Amino acid sequence: MNVLVIGSGGREHAIVWKLRQNPEVRQIYCAPGNGGIGQLATLVPACAENDWGSYADFVKSKNVDLTVVGPEVPLCGGIVDHFLKKNLKIFGPNKQCAQLEGSKIFAKNFMRKYGIPTANFKVLDNPKEAVNFLNNLDLTTYRYPLVIKADGLAQGKGVSICPNLPESQVAIEKMMVLKIFGGAGEKIIIEEKLEGKEVSLLAFCDGKSLKVLPPARDYKRVWDDDKGPNTGGMGAVAPVFLDPSDFKKIERSILQPFLKGIQNENLDYRGIIYFGLMLTASGPSVLEFNVRFGDPETQVVLPLLKTDILPLFQAVLDQTLEKTPCEVEDAVCVSVVCASRGYPEKPETGQEIFGLNDSNAHDGTLLFHAGTTVQKGKTIASGGRVLNVIGYGKNLEEARKRCYNKASQVRFEGMHFRKDIALSLS
Repeated sequence: MNVLVIGSGGREHAIVWKLRQNPEVRQIYCAPGNGGIGQLATLVPACAENDWGSYADFVKSKNVDLTVVGPEVPLCGGIVDHFLKKNLKIFGPNKQCAQLEGSKIFAKNFMRKYGIPTANFKVLDNPKEAVNFLNNLDLTTYRYPLVIKADGLAQGKGVSICPNLPESQVAIEKMMVLKIFGGAGEKIIIEEKLEGKEVSLLAFCDGKSLKVLPPARDYKRVWDDDKGPNTGGMGAVAPVFLDPSDFKKIERSILQPFLKGIQNENLDYRGIIYFGLMLTASGPSVLEFNVRFGDPETQVVLPLLKTDILPLFQAVLDQTLEKTPCEVEDAVCVSVVCASRGYPEKPETGQEIFGLNDSNAHDGTLLFHAGTTVQKGKTIASGGRVLNVIGYGKNLEEARKRCYNKASQVRFEGMHFRKDIALSLS
């Protein structure tokens, strides 16, 4: 079997790594990939955004049997719809389903319609009306801090947590007037900030059933103790403990209504669904949906997947997921992201990376590249999030120790990483 993976980050490296374990997989292509993925797959240039025809032509020319889409942009842009019209196999939800991530308003209205718990919210499409809403805030329904979200895709950065009115006004100005996220901020959501423990829950979905993967937690802020600006993710841990009663509540109030909702709305959802959850004092609540593997959660979840991933991909497409095994290891994975100086605002690139000796099962570590290239035999930092260092072990302490031991061996000028990933899961 020949497979094409679309994407260039640590998530895609983890997917390629997992696919490579299947002896039936002869050739893996990755577009555009990165320096680490190039050790496992043949790198090919990425096509221009929305040029799905070029991807389809490549798939046909190379006799690719399955395409796996990593990032959200191609999914929201309709790559799956184009492939299906050409009778080409592709893993991921179609454009209609991808609105669950592509439009926060669509997702929130879906949750409201099907009784899925989420924060109170207000949709606004005019900056003056948004400011007026804040000036006349109903304090019985909304209390500071508030969360202001751009409706569309903003590379995981279109969310501002605002502790007071002035900062809320600034967030609205940036999103709706200055348009720092482009068209993504033409409409916004203002909602109350939920408090509790945050959990990322990924699941395979074939439209009829779900196969849930180990719950994870990611760390968004750039500095220790959750300080500094939000990032795409500075590390992750899986599994995080879920009390059986909490998981039953998640099943009853979120997973089951989600399936009912997509079926009632005739959403032919086939792919991964990501539930960003907050375990509040009043029960689990949904922060957001993602319509693909999360990054950096994938990097700690896939190493725990005992079952081969290829049959799971196939079962999703064939809608036979309920009958397909999905077993996980009794182990723990911790990942830390090694980032470039200046990330996330203005990351520096071009530094040579040292200490990249192979990691394997013998030392309980893995290295998934996120932003690297290989130039004249040297591995060079080419992005803000450069490397994912993963440690796995029989318990959290062992996994964390292995992760940070390996991270201490990697170096490049200006490199920084959080020291508190998975330090406390309380």
